[in-house]
Amino acid sequence: MKYSFAFALLFASAGASAAPTTLEPLLNSIAERLAIADQVALSKWDSKKPVEDKKREQEVIASVVAQAPSYKLTPAAVEQFFSAQIEANKLVQYTHLSDWQLLGKAPDDPRPDLVKQIRPQLDQLQKRLLQQLADFAPRRADPQCPQWLAQAVHEPLNDPMRQLAMIRATAELCTRPT
Repeated sequence: MKYSFAFALLFASAGASAAPTTLEPLLNSIAERLAIADQVALSKWDSKKPVEDKKREQEVIASVVAQAPSYKLTPAAVEQFFSAQIEANKLVQYTHLSDWQLLGKAPDDPRPDLVKQIRPQLDQLQKRLLQQLADFAPRRADPQCPQWLAQAVHEPLNDPMRQLAMIRATAELCTRPT
């Protein structure tokens, strides 16, 4: 159940400015985080644990908020961004669990340990996402930002669930100029 995404940010519409080079790595890391949700869903299926894990979510948010200043990001922006990542991740998990319930079984994919293998992967990815968010931050208020995201999340994906998860994960990435 490996997924690989490479977002090519090309624009055919006249007048659209090219997406900044800092957007593609950020989108690829978001997609990587969503791919890890597949493994989390398998773990939840096997353990019969609920998708919702408020304690873990609060730990993740507290951690990134504490790190925000060292990346020159506001705690509020980081909290909003990572809350969206968590919600998108849960969307993937709920979809898989529902599909597997319908089938009566989950795939026979390898089962990495949630605490010893998956969470450390997510923690490492969290640092990369913080840096990539910081790199992209100056362009979040660009009037073209919503168009860049719409183009990127609609182009390469043939999987409606993954596309919806990417839309959710990036929904608040662009900001309105103040």
